[in-house]
Amino acid sequence: MSNYELVVGLEIHARIATKSKMFCSCNNEFFGKPPNCHVCPICTGFPGMLPVLNEEALIKGIKAALALNCEIPAKSKFDRKNYFYPDLPKAFQISQYDEPVSKNGYVDIDVDGEKKRIGITRLHLEEDAGKLTHTASGTLCDFNRCGTPLMEVVSEPDIRSAKEASLYAQELQKILRYVGAAECDMEKGGMRFDANVSIRKQGETKLGTRAEVKNLNSFRSLEKAIEYEFKRQIEVLESGGKVIQETRGFDDVKQITISQRTKEEANDYRYFPEPDLPPIYTEKDFVEKLRLELPELPSLRKIRFLKEYGISENDARILTDDPFLANFYEKVVKISGDPKRSCSYITTNLIGLMKAEDETNLDFRNLKISVENLADLVSRISKGEITNNIGKQVFEIMYQEGKNAEQVIKEQGFADSDNEADLEIWCKEVISQNPGPLAQYKSGKESIIGFFVGQVMQKSKGKANPSKVKEKLLKLLN
Repeated sequence: MSNYELVVGLEIHARIATKSKMFCSCNNEFFGKPPNCHVCPICTGFPGMLPVLNEEALIKGIKAALALNCEIPAKSKFDRKNYFYPDLPKAFQISQYDEPVSKNGYVDIDVDGEKKRIGITRLHLEEDAGKLTHTASGTLCDFNRCGTPLMEVVSEPDIRSAKEASLYAQELQKILRYVGAAECDMEKGGMRFDANVSIRKQGETKLGTRAEVKNLNSFRSLEKAIEYEFKRQIEVLESGGKVIQETRGFDDVKQITISQRTKEEANDYRYFPEPDLPPIYTEKDFVEKLRLELPELPSLRKIRFLKEYGISENDARILTDDPFLANFYEKVVKISGDPKRSCSYITTNLIGLMKAEDETNLDFRNLKISVENLADLVSRISKGEITNNIGKQVFEIMYQEGKNAEQVIKEQGFADSDNEADLEIWCKEVISQNPGPLAQYKSGKESIIGFFVGQVMQKSKGKANPSKVKEKLLKLLN
């Protein structure tokens, strides 16, 4: 395989987060709803129905394009992409072809510590088709998805491995979520990938014949499909065959790609300007206004977290992967004043408990534990009011039941034992029961004090304050 180079370009479709569809007023929130309940004569292509562009979809598309470093042309337009398929009632899709809403962008990804730039040909807007469900007795068609607003991000063929493809797709997902353009929830079909895969001999510059693997709906499937295609195309060439341009599907169970149809060229779609929609003229002042509204993007936020909070690179990446989680963390830090402990309780304790419940779906928006309650717990640990071990137990109850730290500490009897008499008894017992370590301390091995502190903490069942224990032990030992 070292004689061949993998070349990949991705087409990523993301459903734009709007209340209504792209060209009509039908509800865009159709996931889990009965089939064909969010439809109207416009999105189902009845004769004489006229589309009207969703302004919110246009604005969110432009914002996403700006976050992807794209140029926004002064003029763009919609086109008709003609093809027949049962889930496309008009027999054409309203999309963009030669004059898209944006072009010439890029995304930087981190590949094993090295920055790599993936070029973006364009981000264009379009409507989605319906959904077909194939059964033994026939094919069912649901038009709820028909006409929903999509942005399609088309990359340059700059990707050279399955890992790079996945990293690029993940970075794109983060950016679209940060700017509020799309939720990119793959469980709900909100983001999907088409991978254009080709190979060429090492050192060649001419692109090979590509196969397009359609409708990949997870990062894992994206990687596995590309890896399989790389091996398949090498085997075809090595056996004396030719790679043909075609559309292929990916079988998640068998982990293979399957030929579906010969790949169409652009002229097969007979593109022409959409006659029912006027061109879009975008003024520079309007674009700059949208640019100023962009939030701090994930790559820059990660760098700031590293500098400002002194946390590890891996923790900074975890916290900035999700804009809600990043905001949650910063609010906890602002109240508690302890960035490292706040980070630990989120990246280790919180995410650990969430993964134990459902590793595939980490939804930080429905937590029972609030910013204020977590910050209060962190502050109590930082001040030495409770130990970190007790803090972990308190946190787990707070996470499960939504109670505040004070409630849990009182109900569970987790409060530090401040009884001076108890503390002195525990310390004297530990000293008298450990003559060996006592002799080591007397001979100058002062580090053995940690052993004594640990023994007292065990006797107190974790309720004693470690700093008070150490203070009392030193007083008795000296």
